[in-house]
Amino acid sequence: MEGDAQGIVFNGAYLDYLEIAQAEYFRNLGFSIYQIAKAGYFDSAVVKTTIEFKHPAKIDQLIDLYTRIVSIGNTSITLNLEIYPKNSDQILTSIQAVYVGYDSATGGTRLVPESIRTLVNHFESTGAIKDLSQFNDLYRATFEQNTSD
Repeated sequence: MEGDAQGIVFNGAYLDYLEIAQAEYFRNLGFSIYQIAKAGYFDSAVVKTTIEFKHPAKIDQLIDLYTRIVSIGNTSITLNLEIYPKNSDQILTSIQAVYVGYDSATGGTRLVPESIRTLVNHFESTGAIKDLSQFNDLYRATFEQNTSD
């Protein structure tokens, strides 16, 4: 991780933490955002991030990432990330990111699939994870290998 002379994590590294948090959030729900994008099911692009640095993270410091999806619009997903030192309740950084469904063929937006909306809303309201096999298209995009590989 890149840092400055005082051993503080470089501010640009926080976007790497955001990428990890987003990927692991959805992996926890049963699918890879990279796999479903590759399969053509759904892809997104970051259109806005707001970062609040409250305390510096240090190089080699172990951290915990806490992630929630706080809203899903027609084409957008808003994710909140809080970063803490491992085993501490002192927040280091908070990040809010807005992702928009992206259609790489047209360069335009696309709707958030109902399956993703349902999985996220259920998880955020109950803490329980629905079985991915209930969502045929998402399940196929997650587990069927691309034959051109």
